[in-house]
Amino acid sequence: MTLPNTYADRNCPLARTLEVVGERWTLLIIRDAFCGVRRFGDFATQLGIPRAVLTSRLKSLVQEGVLARDDGAAAGVEYRLTAKGIALWPVVRALMNWGEDFYSPAGTKRVLRHDQDGGRLDHEGRCQDCGLVVPVPEIRIEPGPGFDTTDSDRDPVSSAINTPRRLLDPLPVGGSPRRTGAPAAQ
Repeated sequence: MTLPNTYADRNCPLARTLEVVGERWTLLIIRDAFCGVRRFGDFATQLGIPRAVLTSRLKSLVQEGVLARDDGAAAGVEYRLTAKGIALWPVVRALMNWGEDFYSPAGTKRVLRHDQDGGRLDHEGRCQDCGLVVPVPEIRIEPGPGFDTTDSDRDPVSSAINTPRRLLDPLPVGGSPRRTGAPAAQ
C-alpha cells in the first residue's frame, strides 16, 4: 500500500513534522542555518544542492515559519531561523549525536561547547563544566578529533563553518565577521 502524499489532514504530530522537515535536504539546510549560513548562494555552495531543490525547500521552510526571509539584508536576501526553527535544535543535535555514535569511526567530527566557559556539552546539551543546559545562542561548535581536514577549506563557506564559532552567528560577508548572538524573530 502506498503512503499518502500528505498527512496534513491526519492527527499525527510525527507525520506532520516529517512533512515539514523529514526530507534530507531540508534537515541539512536547517543544520547549516544553525551554523550561520543565511544566503542562497552559500547554502548552494556548502550543500552542493541543485538550485531548484534549494529554492523549493527554502520556500517551504519560510511558508512553514521555520525560516524567515529577509529581503532587506545588507548582503541581499537572507534566511534566518525563527523561534520555531530554533526549537528544532534538540532534534538536529540528537541526529548529529546518533551519527557520531554510529557513523564516525575516527571520532567526534563536531564538538559542542558552552561558549561562556568552554565546557563540552553532553548529548542532552548540558555543559559538563557548569551543569547548565546551554541555550542555542551560547553554543560554540568546533571541529573535533574525527574532523576530516581535507575538505575544510574547499571554499569560503566551508572555511567559515569549520572555524570554531557560535551557533546562529551569521557567516562573514566579504571577509568581515558579523556577530549578533540574538535569534531571529518571525
